[in-house]
Amino acid sequence: MSKLTNLKGRINYISSHIRQENLYAVYETTDRKFWRELAKCNQEDFSKSETKGKCIEARELIIALPESFVEYQPDMLLKVFTKHFKQKYGVECISALHHNKRKTNYHIHLLFSERRLLDEPIEKVATRNMFYDENGKHVRTKKEITGENGQLRVGCKIIQKGEVYERKIFGVKDTQFKSEEFLEEVKHSYTELINIYVKDSKEQLQVFDKNGAHLPMKKIGKKNPKTEQMVADNEMRKKWNQTVDRAFLSGIPEKQVLQVKNTEISRKTKESFEQFGSQPQLFATIILMAIAILERMITKIINLVYQNLNKEKVQRKKLVVMEQQNLVTQQSDSTVSERTRVESAERMPIPEKPRMTPLAKKYVSLSEINEKLKTQNTAIFQREQQLNRVEQELAGTKGIFKGRQRKELQEQIDGLKRQIDSMKQYFSSIVRNHGYKNIKEFLTEYSTAKAEYADYQRAFDDWKKKYATRRETDIISERQEFYREQEKELDNGTQRIDNHSRVRGRRAR
Repeated sequence: MSKLTNLKGRINYISSHIRQENLYAVYETTDRKFWRELAKCNQEDFSKSETKGKCIEARELIIALPESFVEYQPDMLLKVFTKHFKQKYGVECISALHHNKRKTNYHIHLLFSERRLLDEPIEKVATRNMFYDENGKHVRTKKEITGENGQLRVGCKIIQKGEVYERKIFGVKDTQFKSEEFLEEVKHSYTELINIYVKDSKEQLQVFDKNGAHLPMKKIGKKNPKTEQMVADNEMRKKWNQTVDRAFLSGIPEKQVLQVKNTEISRKTKESFEQFGSQPQLFATIILMAIAILERMITKIINLVYQNLNKEKVQRKKLVVMEQQNLVTQQSDSTVSERTRVESAERMPIPEKPRMTPLAKKYVSLSEINEKLKTQNTAIFQREQQLNRVEQELAGTKGIFKGRQRKELQEQIDGLKRQIDSMKQYFSSIVRNHGYKNIKEFLTEYSTAKAEYADYQRAFDDWKKKYATRRETDIISERQEFYREQEKELDNGTQRIDNHSRVRGRRAR
C-alpha cells in the first residue's frame, strides 16, 4: 500500500493506454468528478491544519495475481476484485489491470478514498461579511485586505453576509486505513479471494507470517537508489531462511529458532540502530552471527542422531536374538488361542475393512520427499564439516615456502563454499517443487499424514487379526462354489451340443 499525493496524475497514469503498454481493463465505482472533489477537499483540510510534508489525497493497493489468471476475462476479474474491496470497506475505488513489460507480473492497481460522501452536504453560511487575505486566511477587518488606495489587494476576497463560505460533502478520513492491522486484514482477505479462483492447488497463496521464524524479502522498486544494498540484504535474508528450513528438518523446535531470531536478529538490530543510527551494512554481520548460532545447534542435533542410530542398531540386534528365542514358546501357546479366536469370529459378521484417509494415502509420497530432504541436509552437513577441516588446515599452514599449499587450500575452500550454497538452494527448492511454500508447511502436513497412516495401520492390523483368517476361508469357499457352477454349466452345454448333433444326424439320414 502507498500514499498518493497527486491523485489526478496517478489516475491518469494507471488508466492511460498511451502510458501503459499492457493495460487490460479499468473499472470505476463512481465518476471522475468525485476524485477531483476529493483531492480538493483533502488539500483544503491539509492547508488549514498547517502541518508539514505533503497532503495525502488517497491510497493505493497493488495486488499481485497468479499468472494463470490471464485465462479469466479481464473486465470480469477486475470488477470482482474492486467490488470485493468496496463492499467490505464502503469507500469508492478506481482500479486498473496491468502486466509489466516482460509479462511476468500480472497485477491490479486499486486506488481508494479514505473519506466517504455525506448523505447531505454540510454548509456554513456567513452571519456577517467575512474577509480573507492572499493566503486564504480569515482576518477580522476589511482594512487588513485593502491597499493604500482603499482597493482590495490581489488575491484577497470578501464573502457577503448570507453567502455560503464553507461546504463539506465528505466526512473525515477513516483512521483504520492508516493502521498496519488494516493492511494485514486486506492481505488475508485478498489471499482468500485469490485462492477461490485458483484452479491448480500448487498456486494456492498464503500471507507471510511476520511472527514466524523466517525473514521477509524486501521488494526492490524501479530506479531505487539503494538497489545494490537491498539485493545484498535479501541474499542474507535468504541464507537465514535456508538455515531455518534445515533447523526445522533436523528437529529443532520452532520455539528455539524463534528465540535465536528474536535475541540475535531483532534485538541486536534494534540496539545497532539506537547506537549507530541507520547502518544497513551492519545487518549482514548480525545475520551471519545468528546463522552461525543456528548452524551449531543443527550440528549438535545431527551428531546426536548419528549416536542414537548406532545405539539403536545394537539394541535391534539384541531384540532379534530375544525374539528368536521366544518365538518357539510363543507359537505353541498361541495355536490354541488362535483356533478359539477364529471359531468365535466366524460366528460374527465381518465388518468392512478399514480405509485410508486422503492424507494417509499421501504418506508414502510425503515420506519420499522427507527422505530426500534428510539426505540433502546430511550431505550439506558433511560438506560443512569438510569445509571446517580445510579452513583449520589453512589456518595451520604457515611459512614462506607454503604459499602454493595455501593457495590450493584457499581454492578448495572457495569451491566448497560454492558447492554448499548450491546445495542449500536445492534443499529449499525441494518442497517448492512439490507445491509447498516452505519446509514448515511441508513438515506440518507430513506429521499429520504420518499420524493418520499410523492410525490406519493399527486399525488394519486389528481387523486382520480378528477377521483375516475367516475372510480367507470365505474366499476359498466362494471360489470352490464358483468352480462347481462353472462345471455344471459346461456339462449342460456339452449335453445340449450332443442332443443337437443327434437331431442333425437323423435329418441327414
